[in-house]
Amino acid sequence: MRKMAYHLVDVFTDRAFGGNPLAVFTEGQGLSAPTMQRLAKELNLSESTFVWPPQDPNNDFQVRIFTPAVELPMAGHPTIGTAFVLAQEQLIKAEGSQATVRFEEGVGVIPVTLTFEESLPTSIEMRQPLPTFGARFTDVALLAEMLSLDVTALDESLPFEVISCGVPFLFIPLKSLKALQNIQFRREVWQRNLADFEASGIFVFTQEVERAGSTVHCRMFGPALGVLEDPATGSASGPLGCYLVRYGLLTPAKVLEIVSEQGFEMGRPSFIRVRIEQEEGQITGVYVGGECYYMGQGFFILDDDQES
Repeated sequence: MRKMAYHLVDVFTDRAFGGNPLAVFTEGQGLSAPTMQRLAKELNLSESTFVWPPQDPNNDFQVRIFTPAVELPMAGHPTIGTAFVLAQEQLIKAEGSQATVRFEEGVGVIPVTLTFEESLPTSIEMRQPLPTFGARFTDVALLAEMLSLDVTALDESLPFEVISCGVPFLFIPLKSLKALQNIQFRREVWQRNLADFEASGIFVFTQEVERAGSTVHCRMFGPALGVLEDPATGSASGPLGCYLVRYGLLTPAKVLEIVSEQGFEMGRPSFIRVRIEQEEGQITGVYVGGECYYMGQGFFILDDDQES
């Protein structure tokens, strides 16, 4: 019999019941992949993480990330939230006001930088893989049907394109905040037409925002991941920043910083900071960060035969 403790943290928020909730199992070593998947499904959060010792001693931790349906090669709010919990548990310690750790994830090594005040983590930033630009989806009427919107709500002056910084998302720009708020995602349309498309998530955004200081307002639908809607999607926010840079939606600069607001329609306001570095017109760095709020902890009791 094994007692499996986990921590619950809200990510990309500075207050309770905002952001995206995450369960972090800091002692996941020895659990089989099917057991980790069952635990993630039992919790039914967007993601749960399991921390293992690193395979390479030059790194600090291995992090396994599960949605209720699948294991992911990388994800944003699980990376940020896991670092926060490890720091809360004194498994990551500050060197002055900062600490940098290396997480082994499915896409490779993810560097994470934590900023501390009075030995507590206050802000966390991850570096994501550089973007890859994939297929474009040209059936605008089908996308409108999937979102329960009129075709005129979609911004056809911009591409509907797949971009990945570790996990691929189809980016769909809308003209207005009202249209984005009115989305009713039709899973059956997605299932019939896009289930085999190369993107695992549907990311919809507009440059009209609710809060001063934000750059874009977003929603993400991930039926392939077992997540109908996600309140904060860090793995899509890096590619979103790359999209905005590539198509000239931001004032050109060597370093561009944006704030993405998400989760408002779910009652879980989230604020994700994105930083894009460029050299001679080429993206050279993609960073995603934010704050976290510790919510509590719990545990599961697993029989020996439940761990395999």
